[in-house]
This record gives sequence, structure tokens and C-alpha cells, in this order.
Amino acid sequence: VQLQASGGGLAQAGGSLRLSCAASGRTLSTYTVGWFRQAPGKEREFVAAIRRNGGTTHYLDSVKGRFTIARDNAKSTVYLQMNGLRPEDTAVYYCAADRDIILSSIRIVEQYDYWGQGTQVTVSS
Repeated sequence: VQLQASGGGLAQAGGSLRLSCAASGRTLSTYTVGWFRQAPGKEREFVAAIRRNGGTTHYLDSVKGRFTIARDNAKSTVYLQMNGLRPEDTAVYYCAADRDIILSSIRIVEQYDYWGQGTQVTVSS
């Protein structure tokens, strides 16, 4: 599956952005999809994920209540709605997918087989 991330940009603190992760080649409905981010000089970190079975969601503690991950299987797209943005949310955001990832590994970068190219999110104070 090929992934295309989009929707990044510049936002003010408290503002909103919606990221999209569109798939081609295969439908995303059979994949668990995660969003990760990487700030300059830092390691890539888990942000949110939505499982392929049942669509249960998981979040980094610092984004709970502000970010929402959702999927539209008809469009083979997963979204990350980001509200209440903070300067510390500034990073390159990546979407990733995997068909066989287990729950205990859902936050681990190395467990995802497919990655999009990343989209820059910059939040000004």
C-alpha cells in the first residue's frame, strides 16, 4: 500500500488543522493506521492510531482531548483532526500502516511496514 500524507501547514496556538492519509494500491480498511511525529533533533514519536478491527483508537497522553483520529473506509483515508494546537505540536507528521500489528506494539515506530512521506505542521505562539 502507498500512503500520501497531506494537510499540514502553519497554525496559531489554539488553532486547528486536519491531516489526511490517503492510500492507494490497497484499501486502508484492512490496516491499522498510526500517526507519528518528529520534531527537529528528536526521535519519531507515536501520536495516535486506529485499529483495523473495530476501529478502536489510541492516543499519546499529551494529545488526548485535542486530537481525533478517524477513518473513512470508502475513501481509503485516515484523518487526524488536531484542535487546540500548541507550539510543542510542531513537527513533521507521518502516517503509517500495518496489517498485522498487535495491540502491545501499536505505539512502536518499527512495527509499521508502510509509511507516508510526512507533512510539516508548524504552530506559532
